[in-house]
This record gives sequence, C-alpha cells and structure tokens, in this order.
Amino acid sequence: MATKKATSTKKTDTSKKAATAAKSNLKKKKITAEQIRNRAAQIYADRVSKGNHGDELSDWLQAEKELAN
Repeated sequence: MATKKATSTKKTDTSKKAATAAKSNLKKKKITAEQIRNRAAQIYADRVSKGNHGDELSDWLQAEKELAN
C-alpha cells in the first residue's frame, strides 16, 4: 500500500512541475486565454467531427501545449 502512495505522490509532483513549466512557457510567449480558448474550440470541433471522445480539459491542455511550443 505504501508503494501506491509513493507512486501517486511522484505523479503529482511531476504533474505540478509540468504545469509550472507550461505556465512559464505561456508567459514567455505572451499567449492569452483567448488564444488558448480559440485553439481548444478548434480541437474540440475536429475531435467531434471525427466522432472521438474527449473532454474540455483535455482540449484546453492540448491547446496550451501546442501554443507554448
């Protein structure tokens, strides 16, 4: 059981580091929430037109990642 906790904590730490790095990249490029929102809407429309399942959060995170690169 202790192994699961350690793994969960490790994943959480990694997720926090990735989120911090993504925010840092967004600030460096001056990417606005409107730009992310527009790209997320495009991702959503493409996903739905293809009949793929997903959710708003995944679309938003993908948009952030694409715009940050």
